[in-house]
Amino acid sequence: MAPVLEVAGLVKHYGTHRALDGVSLQIEAGEIFALLGPNGAGKTTLIGAACGLVRKTSGTIKIFGLDLDQDPISPRYRIGLVPQEINFDPFFTVRESLRIQQGYFGQNPDDARIDELLAALSLTSKAEAQTRQLSGGMKRRLLIAKALVHRPKLVFLDEPTAGVDVELRRDLWTYVRKLKAEGTTVVLTTHYLEEAEELADRVGIIDQGQLLLLEEKHALMKRLGERTLTVRFTSRVAALPPGVEGVLAADQLSFSFTERTGTQTSAEVLSVLFAAKLPVADVSMQPAKLEDVLLRVLKGGPAS
Repeated sequence: MAPVLEVAGLVKHYGTHRALDGVSLQIEAGEIFALLGPNGAGKTTLIGAACGLVRKTSGTIKIFGLDLDQDPISPRYRIGLVPQEINFDPFFTVRESLRIQQGYFGQNPDDARIDELLAALSLTSKAEAQTRQLSGGMKRRLLIAKALVHRPKLVFLDEPTAGVDVELRRDLWTYVRKLKAEGTTVVLTTHYLEEAEELADRVGIIDQGQLLLLEEKHALMKRLGERTLTVRFTSRVAALPPGVEGVLAADQLSFSFTERTGTQTSAEVLSVLFAAKLPVADVSMQPAKLEDVLLRVLKGGPAS
């Protein structure tokens, strides 16, 4: 089966600025792919090129196996996009906006589908309200509903929860998992890295128009993630046993150890501490975070 999205050698220039610099990647059917990077890295430009909103300088883009240079129209009927900007007519009601959106994609009005999305995104009570009357968070919910109302098989979520409340974020996470279960492919950009950590199957990291890393999330976290073990003692400890690498606090009542791939494991460190009969009172572990991995890669740390 052909990848849902296949990009090869994609380049985009804005004057002398190279927004995309030879990006190549493949996204498979039914996966949730997180495209991460700082502002200006090229994420939105890449999405815009795939959605036909940005004219590429060179390279190829295939969606559902169709080269957009040869057929730029038909793949778009199966694509949904949640843009960063709020961009709907303020004088229609929420329901009217969704009906119009269905028409844009050649579909007959389907109130059952509209009601499903209104319920999923907590918009049912606002169905007959004009969109200009919505709060910022409700407008963001409507953008998401518009992107999904025609049942696309490839959905781009470009900062979908920027500036919204935790409730919407959780609602969206639930619905994205439902989309995945139905076989929909999701491409997500976000600065809320716990979002990507929670949802993504694979992660791509882009900076200055170049794809720095492309890897399955769990493998990436295992390879580059760092976990921190903190041990608290009941009384002062003069020194750590031989063979234990870590930082003993100035008050000598706690000890921190960072577990990286290829180093001692936390279990091994604890075994040594207990064998030395140190007065351990409490043990806690801070798990590896995708945010730390991203910063490590962007700062030039090992990515391979």
